[in-house]
Amino acid sequence: MNTKTAFRTVGGLTCALAILLTGCATATSEQKGAGTGAVIGAVAGQILGRDAKSTAIGAGLGALGGYVWSKSMEDKKRAMEAATAGTGTVVTQTPDNQLKLSIPNDISFDTGRSDIKANLRPILDQFAQGLGQQPSMEVRIVGHTDNTGSDAVNNPLSVNRAQSARDYLVSRGVSSSRISIDGRGEREPIADNATEAGRARNRRIDIFLAERGQR
Repeated sequence: MNTKTAFRTVGGLTCALAILLTGCATATSEQKGAGTGAVIGAVAGQILGRDAKSTAIGAGLGALGGYVWSKSMEDKKRAMEAATAGTGTVVTQTPDNQLKLSIPNDISFDTGRSDIKANLRPILDQFAQGLGQQPSMEVRIVGHTDNTGSDAVNNPLSVNRAQSARDYLVSRGVSSSRISIDGRGEREPIADNATEAGRARNRRIDIFLAERGQR
């Protein structure tokens, strides 16, 4: 790619992003999600391929892969806020339009264990409700630990906790093919591991629900 073409491409991407952020007051949430994905994909295409063809391919992939915040997602967020009220669970919409539940250890798992506690079951029941009729939604579960113990213990423990949550959702009718799991051990703390309160916050699972844009 020559210098002139590079400037034109970067300028085009910058304009697209600016339009997305400031000129889309009338766009639907689906259009905004696809637009964001297209811009990100186009940038990725430039980095990987450095030509116009790669940019076009990247933009297409980004548009296909973007998440949307639909009415169903908003309804799910409100339902989960009601179901988790008073439990310490944090329910948020992520910047890329995923619904995130950050569930603390004191209602989900006993210290050092991966079997689900009774307090977590109603939350997972509510989470699973209706997903059978919404095939475009995907679930991702990530387990976390505090920094007590070694990686040899914490890494598999975090995965096993995510797997236990997945198995429970499957038992409630959610297809296992729609659920991915991961374990991060102690690598992604959200609080200071120097205090007991901080360590308690870090022992958690995060559950993400995402809806793909129309393909």
